[in-house]
Amino acid sequence: MHRLFIAALRAGIAAAILGGLFAQIVVIPTTAADEVDRFPPYGPFAAPYVTVAIAGVACVQVALVAVWRLLAMVRRGAIFTPLAFRWVDTIIGASLVATLLAAGVTGHLALASIPSPDDGMEVIGALGAATACVGVGTAFAMLVVIMRSLLRRATDLQTEIAEVI
Repeated sequence: MHRLFIAALRAGIAAAILGGLFAQIVVIPTTAADEVDRFPPYGPFAAPYVTVAIAGVACVQVALVAVWRLLAMVRRGAIFTPLAFRWVDTIIGASLVATLLAAGVTGHLALASIPSPDDGMEVIGALGAATACVGVGTAFAMLVVIMRSLLRRATDLQTEIAEVI
């Protein structure tokens, strides 16, 4: 893989990790506080939902660090080694944890009695977004599992070729 391409990907990953950190520290807590100020009945839900949102962003950051490490392995030509599977498994685990967090939010929104303000902010919209996150997270995890099996097959083939040569 071309070094410039890897450098561009790393710059994007670094920007995404820093953006996530900014969201965890500033955006998520501030937005939650603003919503509670505008609609006080959201107060009891603010801390748990902020915690889940911050944890979800952390899952994305963990997956991005794993992708960073995989890029380093690609650059060194060492992607077909057992260490690569650890990083791919990290991506799968992080996506599953994020999906489970979204599933928990979906279940809570579906079952709990959460008041809705009259300004158009309906719980049904949040429920739809959380449900979509569960679907996307599940699909992503399955895709990475398939890609992991392809990596396993390529690693096995490279090992066989190395033995022949």
